[in-house]
Amino acid sequence: MTPAIEIRNLTKRFGTVTALAGFDLSVPRGSIFGFLGPNGAGKTTTLRIMTGLARATAGSVTIEGVEVGRGARPPIGYLPDTPSFYSWMTAREFLTYIARLHELSDPPIDATLERVGLANANKKRVGGFSRGMKQRLGLAQALLPQPRVLLLDEPVSALDPAGRKAMLDIMGDLRGEMTIFFSTHILNDAERICDEIGIIDQGRLVIQARRDDLLARFARPVFEIEVAPDDAPQLAALAERLETTGLIERAALDGVRLRVTARDLDRARREVLPMLADRSLVRFEMLGATLEDIFLNLTDPANSRPEVAS
Repeated sequence: MTPAIEIRNLTKRFGTVTALAGFDLSVPRGSIFGFLGPNGAGKTTTLRIMTGLARATAGSVTIEGVEVGRGARPPIGYLPDTPSFYSWMTAREFLTYIARLHELSDPPIDATLERVGLANANKKRVGGFSRGMKQRLGLAQALLPQPRVLLLDEPVSALDPAGRKAMLDIMGDLRGEMTIFFSTHILNDAERICDEIGIIDQGRLVIQARRDDLLARFARPVFEIEVAPDDAPQLAALAERLETTGLIERAALDGVRLRVTARDLDRARREVLPMLADRSLVRFEMLGATLEDIFLNLTDPANSRPEVAS
C-alpha cells in the first residue's frame, strides 16, 4: 500500500546549525503515528516543512501523492502547538471564517463542533474558553476541510489530565478515517494511542517501528513472581534453585514477591512457571518495557543507537 506520508532525505539548516540531518520516514495510510523527541530534536521544524510553512534545505515530503511545495496543496489539516483565535468570535463564527478561507461550499460546522465536544459552546465567545476548549476548537478547524491527513504539533502538551484525555479520545475516534501524524513528548499518551512510532533526536531519525513491535523488541527479560503469605519462606529457596539452573542473572526478594532477571527469555518462559506448580501462586508476570524506557535509552548520548527500523 502506498504510504500516506513519505519523507526522503529531509534536511534543514539554519546558517551553520543543522536542525534536520537528512532522514527518511514513511507513514502508513490510516495509522496514528507518534513523532517523539526531546525538546529541540526537530519535531516542529519537520511539521512546519510538512505543512509548507517552512522550506527544506534538501529532500522532499509527499503527502497522499502530492509533493509539498510543488504546486497543489496536499489534503491536510493542521493544528500548531499554539493555535491563535479571535477572542471576540464565537466558536461557530470562527469555523465559518475558516470555511471561507478554505472556500468550502457546504462546511460541516455543526457536525465538526459536535465531534470535538463543543456543540453546546458554539455560541460562546472564544475569549471565555478554557485551554482545553481552545485546543479542541483548534482541532475542529483542522478537521473542518475533511482532510485525509491530520498534522498535530504537541496537541496535548499544555493540557490538564482531563483535557488530555478528551483530545486523545477524539484522536482515537478518528482512527481509520484519516492518517494522524502528531508530535509529542508525553510518552504515556503516545504509548496509549499510537499504531506506529518514530523517535527523532538531534535532527536524526533514531528508529521507526510499529508500537507493539517496538515494545517487544526492547522487552526486559524480567519476571515478577508473587505467592501467598504462607509460601513466602520458600521464595528464597526458589531463588537459589533458579540460580543453579543458569536461567537467571539475579534475583531480588521482597516479602512475598521475587523479581528475577532471565539470561534466556524463551527458556525462562518455558521452565520457570512449572517450578511454581506446588506453591500458592498469586501472580506470575513478565515485565515489558515501557515507551518511556525505550525513549530514554535511545536518546541517551551514552548509548549506541540502533539502525533505523521500518
